[in-house]
Parts: sequence; C-alpha cells; structure tokens
Amino acid sequence: MQAIDIHHFELILLFIVALIVAFAALARRLQTPYPIVLVMGGLTVSLLPNMPRVDLNSDVIFLVLLPPLLFAAAFHTSWRSFRAGLPRIAFMAFGLAGFSVAAVAYATGLLLPGFDLRVGFVLGALVAGTDAVAATAIARRMHLPRRISDLVEGESLLNDATSLLALEFSVAMLVNNTVPSFQEGALRLLYLVVAGVLLGMVSGWLIHRCQVLITDAPLEVTLTLIAPYVAYLAAESAHASGVLATVACGLYLGEKQSESLSVPARTEMSAIWGTLDFVLNGIVFTLVGLQLPYVLQGIQGVRLTELLIDAGFLVAILIALRLIWVFGASWIVFGFSRLIGRPTARPRHRESLIIGWTGMRGVITLAAAMSVPETIYNGAAFPQRDTLIFLCFCVILATLVGQGLSLPPLIRRLGLSPARADK
Repeated sequence: MQAIDIHHFELILLFIVALIVAFAALARRLQTPYPIVLVMGGLTVSLLPNMPRVDLNSDVIFLVLLPPLLFAAAFHTSWRSFRAGLPRIAFMAFGLAGFSVAAVAYATGLLLPGFDLRVGFVLGALVAGTDAVAATAIARRMHLPRRISDLVEGESLLNDATSLLALEFSVAMLVNNTVPSFQEGALRLLYLVVAGVLLGMVSGWLIHRCQVLITDAPLEVTLTLIAPYVAYLAAESAHASGVLATVACGLYLGEKQSESLSVPARTEMSAIWGTLDFVLNGIVFTLVGLQLPYVLQGIQGVRLTELLIDAGFLVAILIALRLIWVFGASWIVFGFSRLIGRPTARPRHRESLIIGWTGMRGVITLAAAMSVPETIYNGAAFPQRDTLIFLCFCVILATLVGQGLSLPPLIRRLGLSPARADK
C-alpha cells in the first residue's frame, strides 16, 4: 500500500470514529440504542455534499470486523442458558432461515417484476438470516427479558450457516448454471455445521491450553484477541462455516475463562473487549448508513417509487413469515418436549410476539449482497444485482431502525419491562 493510500485510509478511519463518538453521545442523550442512531446518522451524513467516499468492502466485513464481534457475543453468552434453549434456538436458526429462503423465493419470483425463481432464491438467502451483530447490540441495549434475549442472540449466532449456504447454492445456479440436489445441500449443510463447530472447539481448546500455561495478563488478553481469527480462518480454510467456528470458540472460552484467565487478565479483558466491541459495532453500523449514495447510484434508470413499494412488500413478507414461524415453533417445541417426557413451560404469546418482532438484519446482509458476482456463466450481467442490493438495504433500515425503535413501547405495552424480565 502506497503512502498516499495509507494517509487516505487514516483520514477515512478518523472521520468514521469521529462520527461514532458524536452519534453515540447523541444516542445517550436521546436514550436510544446507539446502533439505530449510528445507522441514521451515517445515512444523513452520506447525503451531505462533498462527503468522502466510504465503500463497504465485503472482505473487510467478513474477515476483519465480523470474527471479533461474533466472538464477543458468544463469549458473553451464558453456556447454561444457551444449552437449555438449544432446541428452540436450532429450530429458529435452521428451520426459520430455510423456511424464509423458500417462501421469499417463491413470493418474489411470482410478484416482483423481473424476478424469476432463481433470483428469488438469491434474495431469500440474502435476507433470511438475522444479523448477529445487530441482534446482540439491539437486544442488550433494549433491556429485553433475559430468556428472550438469549433466544434472539442464540438464533442470530447460528442462522448464518443456513442463509450463507443457501446463498452459495442460489448464486451457483445463476453463475455456473447448475442446480444442486437436495442431497448435496443437506450434506453441505451438515459439513458446514459439524466441521465448523469442531474446528471452533479445537481452536478454543488450543487457546485455552496456552492461557493455562501463561500467567502474564497482557499475553492472556492477546491470546483472546487472536482467538476469533484463528477459529474463523481455520474453518474458512477447510471450507466450513467460519461463523459457527467463531461462535463455538467464543462459547468454549467464555465457559472456561474462570479457570484459564487470571483475575488481572479478566479485569483487563473486560475493559479492552468492551471498548473494542463498541468501536467495531460503531464502524459496522455507521458503514451501513454511509452506503446510501452507492446503493442509489446502482439503480439509476429505475423508478424509485416502484422499488420502494417492492421493498415494503418484501419487509411485510419477512415480518409475517417470522411471526408465523415463531408462534408455530413455540407450540411444536412445547408438544415435542411433552412427548419425550421433558415438558417445558407453556408458550407465552407476549414473548412470542417480541421474539417475532426482533428479526433485525444488518451489515452481514448488505456485505453478502455486495459480494454477489457481477456476471454469470455466459458473460451477461448478474440478473437484478443492483435491485437486490437496494432491497437488502431497505430491509436493513426497516428492521433495524423501524422495528428497533418500536421495541421499547411494545415491550412496555406487553408488560415485559426489565423489572419483570425474569418473573
């Protein structure tokens, strides 16, 4: 990288950090979760004249920013709560994602102009998974009841395996002109999950063993900082799920921290990871808002009102699908638990409504959309690529900002205030 490029990068980074500080302070003053204010602030700044160009590079998102954010969320997740809720989490993470991909594909293929079933599958895969970064940031800052936030965070940590696999196959149908079989999809998903989790656990065990042998706090913290990248890159190198590997590594090390980390290391790590998590989240949400001019640039020549109507239709479908699945899944899990002789609590409709309303999408959706190839097997342009990116951007704004802002009054209306969270 040339000196002028480094200088430009430093100025851009300083500009983004300044925005984060300013908008986070505004969010505190407005008593609004800062991810929402950062997205809206970035969007507002992007419309000002002579603003510097800040591109969202999908490789930077997936390889640099995503691993530590996933790791931090998993590290601070209670393994006991995660294990207890695993049946519902798995039913949501894999079942709902697959259901959403198929339903969106068929609905948009029939109702959106210019979309066939193959393009519909690409769109379904892009918007099917809730964003782990967005869901964790919003859930914790909305003071959701613990049993709800555990389910929402657990789902968002796992469902990327399903949605990214669906994206891989749906893009292949267009780019390579191939149609994978159901057996290929099932085996690929099984490999993604099993290999990803195993590699994450192995990476966590190796880091854990190294930490046990070290008594120097800075070195212990440094090992924790590199852990997400070790797990993610190991899984990606094996063509497994880097997301699941990072989550598994974070859960393992979070559970083992009391025996592997000294007291000074845990104290230092809390401060370091708290700051790092805030800064990286800030960069991610600000970048989403700053992409508006480039998203609009890609749809020149198309009537914006028609696209906004299509986006509203897509958002309505996603919200309806999630609500249907959440209410249905709660009763299916309840019935199955009674069938095997381990009955769980009867589903609570108020909690199901909140869980159904927390399907936030975030930067992973947008980064995945921007990573879609520009051409297909015959050299033609990828069908509706710019429209896909625009629709994903609208889904992010509607779910992250719209649903995020409506959550506090909805929680109060349903009587699920923080004071009653664990009752």
